[in-house]
Amino acid sequence: MKIVNVKQGTPEWFTARAGIPTASAFDKIITPKTGKPSSQQFGYICELIADRIMGGPPEGIESWTSRAVQYGIDTEPEARAYYELHTDYKVQQVGFVTTDDGTAGCSPDGLVGDDGGLELKCPMAKTHVEYLLKGELPDAYKCQVHASLLITGRKWWDFCSYCIGFPPFIIRVKPDDFTVAMGDCLADFSAFLDEKWAAVQALMPKLPEPTEADHEAAALDLF
Repeated sequence: MKIVNVKQGTPEWFTARAGIPTASAFDKIITPKTGKPSSQQFGYICELIADRIMGGPPEGIESWTSRAVQYGIDTEPEARAYYELHTDYKVQQVGFVTTDDGTAGCSPDGLVGDDGGLELKCPMAKTHVEYLLKGELPDAYKCQVHASLLITGRKWWDFCSYCIGFPPFIIRVKPDDFTVAMGDCLADFSAFLDEKWAAVQALMPKLPEPTEADHEAAALDLF
């Protein structure tokens, strides 16, 4: 696990994660209900290759600042403080984390001690009540949480849903057969991504090699 010291949401953060699979999009790699490869893999590969070439914030970034997303961003510090108070854990905030080889990454809402991690959600009240009543990790975040475990190598990950005026919903997730299946899917996906990246690079126009006259002109520009 490697920690990249950037602030989430900044240009540096977008640069650090551009072009590599990230935990929040692992449902495009593996299907949460079946543990089989997702039918969205090819589309996600196209997106990642485009990000590698373009750099910076991805296309459609305006959707990141919808009302619901902004509410979650605004409420997250309060949720993290409540989690620390409720569990007596100290949460370490980090910007971005990658695997040792840099082939995948995640943006944890916190690392907990030497063994744990934290995924915070601040949903609307009716969604939070649904989480409380079902008492299980929501399918919508199954891939994200298990991907965070896979990427960081941590022993457990707490999913915490926080909604003002309600008791929190906290469930601890540990690596299991789904995490193993995800690792296998990621290996195949990474190989497929490398193959398609090489194919696109082969199509890119090549700049002409500088001539001796170019070098002489550049030297004269120095004076």
